Amino acid sequence: MNDSSVIISAVKTFLVSRKKNLEEVVSYYPAITVTNDKGKESVEYQNKYWLMLDEQETKRLYESKESQKEEMKWRRWADDWLVHLISPNVYRTPGEALASFDYIVREGNFGSVEGFFAKYVGATAMFFIGKRLKIRHNLQDDVRQDLYEAANTWVAAVGKNRKFLGGAQPNLADLAVYGVLRVMEDLQSFDDMMANSKIKPWYQRMTKAIEEHPNAQ
Repeated sequence: MNDSSVIISAVKTFLVSRKKNLEEVVSYYPAITVTNDKGKESVEYQNKYWLMLDEQETKRLYESKESQKEEMKWRRWADDWLVHLISPNVYRTPGEALASFDYIVREGNFGSVEGFFAKYVGATAMFFIGKRLKIRHNLQDDVRQDLYEAANTWVAAVGKNRKFLGGAQPNLADLAVYGVLRVMEDLQSFDDMMANSKIKPWYQRMTKAIEEHPNAQ
């Protein structure tokens, strides 16, 4: 398996179910090769967002069938839309591209020469790739607006009466959205999103919930 969403589904199924071993769980997510209109092959996984649980286990995990479907819907949204907004925003301008690679080099294990080439060559390449992705995904001229709209769409889905989409505790959709957005932390795109959308309170609740989780350390 090389798809993070499938891995999460399989691991969650394994942790919740008390009747299946990991090998059996993995077998529920078979890989299939598909070919698009341009003849390019790719691998997809069946049951990608579905937790393979029996009826009793499902009732223990979800309040209703609607909440289960809601989780699947927004996990798919994070993969099909939200994740595609990151690169065009992080590498929106030459300056932002340089800042992003400066962070990568600073946090990575690079020598001075390697770091120099990684920063400037990488930033230049990703700036142009970001422009191509903007066109591919039909983003607005100002890609920040797509990011703000996506953040507000997510906040509206959570609603005013819940802390998280999962209710009192985050569910897999909360974690998927948080994971996508977290890669922008310490970058201008993240600060702009916090300032120009309504997502900050939810994001702060997620950070606190993760940090306080018994398995966080």
